[in-house]
Parts: sequence; C-alpha cells; structure tokens
Amino acid sequence: MNRHAMTYLNRRTASIALALALGLSLSACQQQEPAERPPLEGAAIGGPFTLVDKNDKTVTWDQFKGKWRMVYFGYTFCPDACPMDVQAMMRGFNLFDEAHPAEAAEVQPIFISIDPARDTPEIVGQWTSAFGPRLLGLTGTPEQVKTAADAFVAYYQKGTDTPGGYLMDHSRIVYLMDPNGKPIAMLPVDKGPEAVSAELAKWVK
Repeated sequence: MNRHAMTYLNRRTASIALALALGLSLSACQQQEPAERPPLEGAAIGGPFTLVDKNDKTVTWDQFKGKWRMVYFGYTFCPDACPMDVQAMMRGFNLFDEAHPAEAAEVQPIFISIDPARDTPEIVGQWTSAFGPRLLGLTGTPEQVKTAADAFVAYYQKGTDTPGGYLMDHSRIVYLMDPNGKPIAMLPVDKGPEAVSAELAKWVK
C-alpha cells in the first residue's frame, strides 16, 4: 500500500472514530435525568371535608377534583403571620399566573379558617378579598373545621388572651395538592413570592 493510500486510510479511520465518539456523546446527553419526585409524595395529607364559603354555600373537597390546590389554614384576626403568609402565597400565585396563565387557570388557592367562633362566612370573605378575587375563603362549624384540619395534619389551638382578643396557635404551611387531591409540596412562603412562583412552575404542568 502506497503512502497516499495509507494517509487516506488513516484519515478515514479517524473520521469514523470521531463520528462514533460524537454519536456516543450525543446518546449520553439525550439520556434524561430521573424526574424529581414530589417531596410530599405518598404522605397522608388531604382528605374529605365540608365547609362553607362567604355566601354560606356548602363547599366540599371533592368539588375541586381536577384542579391543583394551594391550601392554607389560618384565621382572619391573626395580627401578623397569616397576613404575611397569605400575601406571599397570593403574590407568588399572581407571578405564576403572569408567566403561565393557562396552568394558573387550573389552580385554586384556598384559605381555611381555624377560628370558626369569630370567622363567620362574611368575615372570611371580606378578609380573603383583600388578597385578590382568586383566593377562596372557607369556614364552618368547629366540628367541620376540625375534620378539615385533621385531614391536612394542620395544628391549631386557642392561644393567649390579649386586649384585642385571643390569639390562635397554628401551623403555617401552604400545601400544594395535585388534581387528584394528593400532596405534592409545601410552598415556600417564608422565602417570598418569587420562590412560591418558582415552586408552582416546577410542579404545575
């Protein structure tokens, strides 16, 4: 074999080797990373409840089937924590709505009172309206509220008496539930609206 033929053969071999290497690299790049599992996947959170809205109309958990849900338990006489949490929750939702309106249309934000003695349907409706028309406020009898809170493992009890009225001790969690009512994640309201929006965009598809 002459020198020119040998040079051609070497170049040809090198080209084939390079093509094979590139093919293997592309194949490796195309292998997708395993999808991240929802942090609350499989947790015993969420379940049937019957409450009422601002118009004293009965609302059940099953009515939201097919919708993503953001669920927060609090009370309207709360001096600081609840307003801050719900504000971050709804501002985050609004940011998500601006960026992903079609997906946001499938999400229902819900506020459930854990202070039924004072939080009448009218009061809950007035309070939630301050955070936007998309936030649904719910309340009910003490027994109904307990059923809902127990289903979501939400802690609450009557706390300190103050000149302005008693306070309520309660957990501060915004649950993200999928369209089948299964728990997905806790929305990071403590990190601000942008973090809430990012977490919604991560899961709500």
